[in-house]
Amino acid sequence: MTKAGDSTRRWPFQHGDEACRRYRAEGLWRDHLVTDYLAGMATTAPDRTCCIDNTHVMTYGAVHRQAHALARALQDRGLRKGDVISYQLPNWHEVLVIDMAAALLGLISNPIVPIYREREVRYILADAGSRVMFVPQTFRGFDYTGMMKRMQSDLPLLDHVVQVRGDDDGVLRYEHLVEAEGTVADEATVGADDPRLLMYTSGTTGRPKGVVHSQNTLDAELGNVLRYWGLNDSDVCFMPSPVTHITGYLYGIMFPFAYGVVSVLMEQWDADQALEMIDRNGCTFTVGATPFLQELVMAVQRAERIPETLRYFACGGAPVPPELIHRAYRAMPRTVVCRVYGSTEAPTVSLGVNRREDEELAATTDGRVVGHEVRIVDEHDRDVPPGDEGEIRTRGAEMMLGYLSPEDTAAALDAQGFFRTGDLGSCSPEGYLTISGRKKDLIIRGGENLSAKEIEDAIYEYPGVREVAVVAMPHPRLGETSCAFICVEPDVRIDVHLLGEFLLDYGLARQKHPERVEIVETLPRTASGKVQKFLLRERLRE
Repeated sequence: MTKAGDSTRRWPFQHGDEACRRYRAEGLWRDHLVTDYLAGMATTAPDRTCCIDNTHVMTYGAVHRQAHALARALQDRGLRKGDVISYQLPNWHEVLVIDMAAALLGLISNPIVPIYREREVRYILADAGSRVMFVPQTFRGFDYTGMMKRMQSDLPLLDHVVQVRGDDDGVLRYEHLVEAEGTVADEATVGADDPRLLMYTSGTTGRPKGVVHSQNTLDAELGNVLRYWGLNDSDVCFMPSPVTHITGYLYGIMFPFAYGVVSVLMEQWDADQALEMIDRNGCTFTVGATPFLQELVMAVQRAERIPETLRYFACGGAPVPPELIHRAYRAMPRTVVCRVYGSTEAPTVSLGVNRREDEELAATTDGRVVGHEVRIVDEHDRDVPPGDEGEIRTRGAEMMLGYLSPEDTAAALDAQGFFRTGDLGSCSPEGYLTISGRKKDLIIRGGENLSAKEIEDAIYEYPGVREVAVVAMPHPRLGETSCAFICVEPDVRIDVHLLGEFLLDYGLARQKHPERVEIVETLPRTASGKVQKFLLRERLRE
């Protein structure tokens, strides 16, 4: 096995020369380096806030000083351009410093979500060929340093484990690495097309795949968002999503150094605290998964006060019931609440709406396609007419460079270079995308395709239902039928017969009614909020 920085390692780059020229001509690829922006701000506005977390208000000057000190410490320990460094950290300001230090040296940042444990972490570190791993000593009762000590001998390429916010003198400590004032690293020659981020998919279906992005692909996504919603450097982004997930990384880590948008990082989600943080910091914009929106709406109703400064709440990462959007509009009359659609590979293919007057579009579609070419194809790879359902395929300036595995990349792209999302949906003549489910979420009942999302949206209308996931289960005669896993409010009664009566009154065809109902406390989710339906299907098989 070779180290990531060795010349024998080939990084993917799936954008063709013609596409690259077009992206630059259209201003989607600015060839912007975050390190240049940071250096400029450290000179002209060193005391300007770029990030706020649970313990610190970080300025551009402070990030610049600490990033250079950390970069020098990594350089002195043998890290070179192309090497991978990993970090499994909460939403702490230290992540900004680590990521900027990596950018100075041309290292590839590999964020790992904090919920992962030995099995997932060992796989990612080995697959990425990581040289350095940053972890907290403990977080939410788990000993990350102990985990790394147990597995480091199994990872021959991992030279160093660095502890953040800890006091274990038996390992390198982050605080010691950044304390050398006035230290300046020897910056690497880095281009905006070089690999910048290695992020693993969240594993809703099985083995995670390493997604590679460049500065240009990530910057293109942020530029699309900024222009579409009219954001600028006077905006403040509230970020409760993990910064080790693509949403948190883009808006919590990169936004301050790409467009000067301040990020407010929330360490651990709590809806009442979130409302207080939004008000205290004057947050104007946020992106979060469905549970965040559900619980923020309830917090607003409990507090009987609205978030005055919050202009946009973009909700994605998991299906968003239309009723939740309508409820949010009633609860937060100053906020545009909308659905967005994307993935680690293509972070935002569609971007909700940008006016409160478009509430119905916000509730019933996943927004307008922005900065992407989208195809909707049938099972024979033929484009379907506008409004018809098919698999969504996309390509654009913010698309990944490719997967770490060439085989994975080849399987994911069609002959025209469009990414096979695996999601089903339709696109209106006006360019509004509506997701109807995953190809693997189809329930094939007696030869008829049923949409799990359509059934879920109907069940959400049942009074007292908090969350629902519908999956296929084996049926001896029909092949498959559906089972609904449902989370309900206290004292709410629901079973397969009561649900069937409700859905009949609702107008849902009888063959779409779940034939089994399982009441559960919670649904298994990835860090981005996606329900891990394969675990529910496994539970049924067992």
